[in-house]
Amino acid sequence: MTDQTEAYISAEHRLGAHNYDPIDVILHRGEGIWLWDVEGNKYLDCLSAYSAVNQGHCHPEILKAMIAQARELTLTSRAFRNDQLAPFYEEIAELTGSHKVLPMNSGAEAVESAVKAVRKWGYEVKGVPHGEAEIIVCEENFHGRTIAIVGFSTDPDARGGFGPFAPGFKVVPFGDIAAFEAAISPRTVGFLVEPIQGEAGVIIPPDGYFRRVREICSAENIILVLDEIQTGLGRTGKLFAEAHEGIEADVTLVGKALSGGYYPISAVLSNSEVLGVLRPGQHGSTFGGNPLACAVARAALRVLVEEGMIENSALQGAYFLEQLKAIRANAIKEVRGRGLMLAVELHPEAGGARRYCDALKERGILAKDTHNHTIRISPPLVITRDDVDWALERFSDVLTAAGS
Repeated sequence: MTDQTEAYISAEHRLGAHNYDPIDVILHRGEGIWLWDVEGNKYLDCLSAYSAVNQGHCHPEILKAMIAQARELTLTSRAFRNDQLAPFYEEIAELTGSHKVLPMNSGAEAVESAVKAVRKWGYEVKGVPHGEAEIIVCEENFHGRTIAIVGFSTDPDARGGFGPFAPGFKVVPFGDIAAFEAAISPRTVGFLVEPIQGEAGVIIPPDGYFRRVREICSAENIILVLDEIQTGLGRTGKLFAEAHEGIEADVTLVGKALSGGYYPISAVLSNSEVLGVLRPGQHGSTFGGNPLACAVARAALRVLVEEGMIENSALQGAYFLEQLKAIRANAIKEVRGRGLMLAVELHPEAGGARRYCDALKERGILAKDTHNHTIRISPPLVITRDDVDWALERFSDVLTAAGS
C-alpha cells in the first residue's frame, strides 16, 4: 500500500462516519467492467455498485446525454414542468408496460413512496379502517436505510439502536407460501418483497413461489409490490426478475441502474388505481423527476435495450454460474444465481467471505462479502465470455487455495 493510498484511508477514518467497512482500494477511474485505483492497478468490477452500473462504468452514450442536458437545464423542481419528464414517462412506460410513473431519487425513497401509496389505496379503495393498514414483508429483507424501512428489517445491525419504529408491518419467512397466507388479515393492503434477496446473499425462492403469491394477492385484493431496485433492468437476464415466473406486480420499484450510475434516480411503476390516490401536496420531491435525471435515465434505458445487455446477462450469467459450480473447493457450500446476479456461499469454517474478497482484490477482482459467509458476484452486463473466463481462473485460484 502506497503512502497516497494510506493518506486517503487515514483521512476517511479521521473525518468520516464509520458506517462502512470498505475493501482497502482507492478507486480513481472506471470504463466498462474495469476499474483503476490511484496506484494504477486494474480490477474487474464484480459488484457494479450494487447493480447501479449494469451498463458498465462511464458508458459514453449516457455521458453524452448527461453533458448535453447539463448544458441546457438541470433542475426546476416539480413546481414547473420540464421537457424531459414526459418523454421519460413515455419511454419507461412503453418498455415496462406501466400505466403510471412516480419518479424519485433513491431506492429507499421509492420504497417509502410505495408504502405511502399502498396504505392510502388501502384506506380509500379497499376500505381498510384508517390507521390500521398492514403490509407484509419478508425476513432478511433489504429495502433501504430509512427509519420506516429499518423498522421492518430483521438485520440487527440495520435496526439496532434506531427505534422506536413505525407500526403496520408483518414479517414472514421468504419463500414460505404458507406463512404468507397465514399472515393475511382483512387489514392487509400490500406485500413488499424482493424477487431475489440480494443483500441476504442472492437468495432465490422456490420455483412457483411468486406465481402462487400473485394468485393469492389477486384473490385477496392485496397490492403486490416487487422491489426490483437491484434485480431489475437486466441483472437477472430478464428486464425484471418477475418475468422468470411469468407474473406482473401491481407496483414495481426501480432505481440503481436506471441511471447507469451517473445520477440518482428511482421510480415507482404502477397503475392509476394505486398511484392515482396521490393528490397535489400529498407527496413530492424537489429533485424527483428533474430534467437532468430524466435525460440520463432515458439514455440508460436506451443503451440497455439497444446494446443487448439483458440478453448478454442471461447468456454470460448461465455460463458463469455453470463454471462456478464446477470449481471443486472445500470452502464452497453452495453456488447460486440468476443471470449475472451470482453468489458463492462458503462453509462457516472457511473463515469468512471477507478474506476471500481481499485475496480476490490482490488478483485483480473486486467482489463484496455479505452476511459473513457469502461472496456476491455481479459484474456489469457488458461483460464478455473472455472476461468471464479470466475471472473464473482467479475465483478458482482463490477459492481452492484459501479453502484447501
